[in-house]
Order: sequence, then C-alpha cells, then structure tokens
Amino acid sequence: MKKYINQGSKDTRSGFGAGMTELGQKNENVVALCADLIGSLKFDDFKKNHPERFFQIGIAEANMIGIAAGLTIGGKIPFTGTFANFSTGRVYDQIRQSVAYSDKNVKICASHAGLTLGEDGATHQILEDIGLMKMLPGMTVINTCDYNQTKAATLALADHHGPAYLRFGRPVVPNFMPADEPFVIGKAIMLNEGTDVTIIATGHLVWEALIAAEALEAKGISAEVINIHTIKPLDEEAILKSVKKTGCVVTAEEHNIIGGLGESVSRTLVQNHLVPQEFVAVNDSFGESGTPDQLMEKYKLNNQAIVEAVERVIKRK
Repeated sequence: MKKYINQGSKDTRSGFGAGMTELGQKNENVVALCADLIGSLKFDDFKKNHPERFFQIGIAEANMIGIAAGLTIGGKIPFTGTFANFSTGRVYDQIRQSVAYSDKNVKICASHAGLTLGEDGATHQILEDIGLMKMLPGMTVINTCDYNQTKAATLALADHHGPAYLRFGRPVVPNFMPADEPFVIGKAIMLNEGTDVTIIATGHLVWEALIAAEALEAKGISAEVINIHTIKPLDEEAILKSVKKTGCVVTAEEHNIIGGLGESVSRTLVQNHLVPQEFVAVNDSFGESGTPDQLMEKYKLNNQAIVEAVERVIKRK
C-alpha cells in the first residue's frame, strides 16, 4: 500500500471553498447561499466571480434552507453554507420537511463541526449532527478528512442528485489524500492493509488512525485502516470484507458515540458478521472551550486513544 504523507496542512473548509470556485466555473446551475459567514465558509471567490448566483441570506438559516429548496424547482443546484450547528440543529424541521421529505436536490454544507471548532465552546461544537442527518430518509451524509477530499466531495455532490449533508471543519489539519484520488460517494478508501484489526475512521480521525497504525506496527500489531468518508450510504461491503479478515474493529470519529459512524458499523456487524468493536468517540457529553488539540486529547479522540482501543479490542477476539 502507498504511504500517505502530509503534503502541507490546510483547513478543510478551504477545500470546500476551492470546490465551490471550480463548480462556479464549470456548472452554471450551481448556486450558493450563505447565512452571514462568507469568510468562514470560504465563499469569497464564488461571490466575486458569480454575484448573480450568490445569495447572502443573513442570520436566517431556516429561511436559507427554504429558499434553497425552492431554487431546486427551477433546476438550480443550491449549496448552503454555515456552521454545522446552525446547518442542522437550528433548522432541522426545515431540512426534514422542505428538503428530505420533499426529496429536493439541496447540498447542506457545514463547517466548524465537532470539538475542533475549539474556543467557541459547547454551544457551537455540535457533536450530534451526523446522527441527525443520517436518520433522515434519502439523505446522503459525507464527512471528509482533509482539504483535498473536501474539495473532491464538493465537486462530486454537484453531480449527485438528491439531498446531501457535507460536514467539514475549522482548523488546519494534515492534507494527505492525493489530489487525484477519485471521490466516489458511498465507497470507502483503503489506506493501509492489515491482518490483526480493522480501524474505520472518518473526518479528522482518519489521519490519527494512520499515525496509530504506525505505532501499532512498532508493537507488532498489523492494522487495516479504512477511510469512511460517506457515513450514508455506508460501504458495508468494504467493512465486512475487512472484519472477516481481522476479526475485530475500532471505529474513530469526532462525534457523539451515540448516532455516529460507530453505530452504523455496529448495525452492519450485528446483521451480517458479529465481531468485537471498540469506539473512539465523544462519550455522550457536550464539549467545552479549549484549543482543538487540548479538546481532542481530553475527550480521547487522538491517535493514542485509537492505539488503546485497538489493544482492548484485540484482547476480546
């Protein structure tokens, strides 16, 4: 397997901005809506180059979702942008009724997700958004790991018909996925082959999983690492193929242990091939103010936590 190397750390939200800039040039049906956070969502270039296709809605997120749903009727492909907390929790009723139930081709794009929002604190650090969105029938849910993958996912969503939720973050993180790596919605990416344990990671935890795999190799443990960028639809085939070989699994995510990737993997295992599983996730709590690194360490969402989870799960085989 090829070794994934940090090509230079970048924030994932800038990957979204780069994707929107490219879409603006390639697809005249793509429109952008923002809830008073142009700079934070990196909409600057899209607004500058395509002002007729950019809509500043202001601090009125529910209205933004309603307008986006309406724009689809005329064949437009709306991408909405605000913080993850405001993209989901604040406007859940509008998403459920106007987008999901109505099967509208709206792309709900959410920055500043998870604990790594950092110093803004618990009120802004939504940790339940994946669960909220994956429970909606017909909703595609994507959680990207770095700049390149976020850009690729943004481009892919324009060609994907149906409601979708794209989740990314605020901080600068390692950019390690190749720029030319194909992004196929619903298809996992094998990052490292192994025989002793399967590590299934999403979002910022993918890089941590790769670091953990190196540490485990030094301990004589062969870890298979899978990048699950699409939570729904879940690539059950890739998961089952791996766990049938390794016999145990660790899931890692920057999300509540309830309702996230780990629970989706558990359902797959229970229905198809039951093996021991350990979870690296926030243990049913809210976050707090702090730097991203401080919070990831306190809530045990780093590579050391993954190593410890692997050691526990192997003992249960």
